[in-house]
Amino acid sequence: MSPYLLLLALGGVLVVVVTWLGGRSAGIGGAAALGAQLGAVALLRPAMRAAQPVFMARWLGGMGVRALALGLVLALAATHRAALGPLPASLGFLGVLLPLLYLETRFLR
Repeated sequence: MSPYLLLLALGGVLVVVVTWLGGRSAGIGGAAALGAQLGAVALLRPAMRAAQPVFMARWLGGMGVRALALGLVLALAATHRAALGPLPASLGFLGVLLPLLYLETRFLR
């Protein structure tokens, strides 16, 4: 199974869990985290055996993708409070991203 499909499957399960626990806003935050993690892994994976400066640049780019996704979720939650609750969206984002970050080395092999 492709590492991207495995990441997508595990992330999808996590998104379903946070949606069940926290509602629609948490699900939106979790989906944003899954998209950010997929983008970060896709950015870093080709540079796994590259020289350290290239690897670190890709790693930092992946962290930037994650930070931008969190910023987007928080900005939308702050400007559209009725549609997207800030606390559930943030917790949904972290509830999906943190387990995926913990397992990231498995997806990068």
